Amino acid sequence: MNITILTYGSRGDVQPFLALALGLKKKGHVVKLAAPHKFDEFITSHGITSVPLAGDPEEISRLINNAGTNPIRVIAAIWKYIFSIAPQVSRVAFPACQGADLIVHSFLFTVGGHSWAREHNIPDVSIQTFPMFAPTRAFPNVSAPNLPPGPLSYFSHWLATQIFWHGGNMGYGPARRAHPEIDYPRGLYFPFDENPLRLRTPLLFAYSPSILPRPSGWNEHVHVTGYFFLDELSYQPPVDLSSFLAKGEPPVCVSFGSMVNRKAEHIDQMIREALKRTTHRGIVLSGWGGMMRQPTDDLLYLESAPHDWLLPRCKMLVHHGGAGTTSAGLRAGIPQVVVPFTADQPFWGRRVHAIGVGPKPVPLRKLSVEGMVRAIAGAESKAVLERAQVTGQRIRGEDGVGEAVRVIESHAAAFEESPRFFKV
Repeated sequence: MNITILTYGSRGDVQPFLALALGLKKKGHVVKLAAPHKFDEFITSHGITSVPLAGDPEEISRLINNAGTNPIRVIAAIWKYIFSIAPQVSRVAFPACQGADLIVHSFLFTVGGHSWAREHNIPDVSIQTFPMFAPTRAFPNVSAPNLPPGPLSYFSHWLATQIFWHGGNMGYGPARRAHPEIDYPRGLYFPFDENPLRLRTPLLFAYSPSILPRPSGWNEHVHVTGYFFLDELSYQPPVDLSSFLAKGEPPVCVSFGSMVNRKAEHIDQMIREALKRTTHRGIVLSGWGGMMRQPTDDLLYLESAPHDWLLPRCKMLVHHGGAGTTSAGLRAGIPQVVVPFTADQPFWGRRVHAIGVGPKPVPLRKLSVEGMVRAIAGAESKAVLERAQVTGQRIRGEDGVGEAVRVIESHAAAFEESPRFFKV
């Protein structure tokens, strides 16, 4: 099959889909991956055709981070930016779907990708890195992580879907009228509604059931596949990293990924002081935060390093709770301390604590040196270490990409055989 994958966001939103693209290519499929232009070289270096999209995911990170943990402000920040770049993105993304036999779409392309596929009478598959569009009483929507299981949790999923659907649709009509030259779908459709004229779009969650088990009440079109891991087998560490690791005990890895925070220097100072008080060596992956300092025997700053290579060489992970970083820490089998900034991060921080691989998350707004010292001490307990090791072994035995490829191929075959085609 010719398959186009549509995704948008930070590296944590792109890397899992690159892993999927490689899995599909291995099975003989021809794959295009449409993602922000910032990741063009990253994608092509792995032998996958890249479709560079307009916009700067770092700006999204900054806007979301400034919005904090208020879900309304987070959603408003996302939509404001997305509406501003939608024509430039659509001008490239939808032509990339021409000639495709199947479309894979992630969060921000959920409606647009499905609507284009539906209008062109080809199958589509939705893949999300966090639970969305599948209401359950078992746990709340990621935007309301503090709600208890039960009716309120179910309502939080319903409300989040309504906000996503209606909020996203607001800018569609004006954009289509202003840019008639773009191959927009003529109408918008929600992928997961039952429709007798079309097979329901599969909804795949690319996380492990070890961190969030599949609720029994979900329909058959919902799958929890396991994480999509991209192994950088050819990675050669720089000399300063190899030297640092060889000089002493395994360090604590500090990684705040794509988070851009105006208080970055203050956060850095607190983390450094907490490491000093707990007598730990540390490797700080500065990412887009940009904090860099001269190396010492106990502290090394790097812009980035592949988590699959680095984390098994570390004793603990301190991070923001992004889905990708959480998954890497779980797979490595090391304890985690989560300092959530915004978006879905508080949700994953609570899950890390719930399954026993880390202490309670330390929200950024409550971060202090004393709090970090207590959290690091909690993460060093024997019970947490043993649970992290067991969880890591279990996740390393999963094949999220393989399961996703199986579902995609199965759905494509069923769609081809089904007489229930939607015609515009």
